[in-house]
Amino acid sequence: MRKWFKKKKPAKVSGEEAPAPETNGAAVSEVETIEDSSPLQEVMKAETARVAATELSPELTSLDQELSPPPPGTDLTAEADSEAETGRRRWFRRKKLRQVSPEVGPEPEPLTGIPEPPATEESGQLPDEMESEPVLVSPLEPEAEPLAFESETEGEAAVAATTPNKKGVFRRLRERLGRTREALAHGLDRLFLGKKVIDAELLEDLEELLITADLGVDTTLALIEAVREKVRRKELSDPSRLKSHLKAEMVALLQTPASSPVVNGHPRVVMVIGVNGVGKTTTIAKLAHFDRTAGRKVLLVAADTFRAAAIEQLEIWGQRLGAEVIKQKSGSDPAAVVFDGLAAAQSRQVDTVYIDTAGRLHTKVNLMEELKKIKRTATRQIPTAPHEVYLVLDATTGQNSISQARMFHEALGVTGLILTKLDGTAKGGVALGVVKETGLPLRYIGVGEGMEELRAFEAEAFIDAILG
Repeated sequence: MRKWFKKKKPAKVSGEEAPAPETNGAAVSEVETIEDSSPLQEVMKAETARVAATELSPELTSLDQELSPPPPGTDLTAEADSEAETGRRRWFRRKKLRQVSPEVGPEPEPLTGIPEPPATEESGQLPDEMESEPVLVSPLEPEAEPLAFESETEGEAAVAATTPNKKGVFRRLRERLGRTREALAHGLDRLFLGKKVIDAELLEDLEELLITADLGVDTTLALIEAVREKVRRKELSDPSRLKSHLKAEMVALLQTPASSPVVNGHPRVVMVIGVNGVGKTTTIAKLAHFDRTAGRKVLLVAADTFRAAAIEQLEIWGQRLGAEVIKQKSGSDPAAVVFDGLAAAQSRQVDTVYIDTAGRLHTKVNLMEELKKIKRTATRQIPTAPHEVYLVLDATTGQNSISQARMFHEALGVTGLILTKLDGTAKGGVALGVVKETGLPLRYIGVGEGMEELRAFEAEAFIDAILG
């Protein structure tokens, strides 16, 4: 019917004859009737068709738009899929709102009044993942507030107590002494590689390697002579065993008798000396940390009245450690500060007193005399004081440490050595040289900046760390 009205466009009402519409096979019978009828009948039928077309024009236009073929290039499948996807998304959002429970409060009533989208040929069945169980969203837990400590020391102790020690002490020592091990242990491995016998040439190369590792000439000659004696007695002939024999000789050399002085009085007084820049004040703080950890009461005496900010530095360490500090103004007599400090220690029942002194060159006679005065003052206040005189040496200075140890020992009677900054140098072999040539025991070694990086010296662990 629509095609007939569309194709049969009547001519103007002026009486002109309208062209007959084209028909196929089973055409409408009325067309044949119009062609055979009289002119008057044709005019009446044309007028009737025009009126009918005018009344049905809006409906025919809408119907023509719906039934007209789409323009070329239009993807009907994509449009159908888009409409189906839109329906599925709306359905999934409605289903999720019904199944996800709220964070607080009673479970909400399921939504009603929203019809489920019907399954059509264009959209098909809903995918399987839409029928799976929904993921429940759990509320976020509030972050824990950081612990507040009254002092930095309490915070460090709490962290140390809660942090597991994953690395052994020996492993960390090996890491800290890596530069010395690279120069000494790896050098020995390269030296012994491919050697069949221990001959004079091998011993000469070994001597050169030990001297370059800062063991010192006298210490190196002593070790080479011990090896040569074993070769002479046929106790040693395989170069692969030479390293183990050398290790045993080094351990024996470092095991100097180091009996602690007998403390007859209370408190125990420790005097710390050394040249400029070796780390005396920081070493005192680490020693005081050991005492505080053991539950002993510590007093620090700021007898370094010469260096700028030395008193302030010791005060900061005292605050961190929870230790009292006895001080006077800068430029005061160091012996007077020591006298006041020991008097305060006796009245306050202190367990250990550490005396910080000014750094000075061991070649300056007047400065060494000032140290002697400090020691005499401590002895007058407490007859057995100082009970320990620790000399702090910088491992990076190499063989100069040996001359420092000799001069300080002659002036003050050093009772123990502390070797610092071993983690930053390849000259760790100086430890053997200074012990061999001075006969003084090595009490502590510094292998880092942390409070726990000052370690009591153990000969076997040290040699194992530098020789591998």
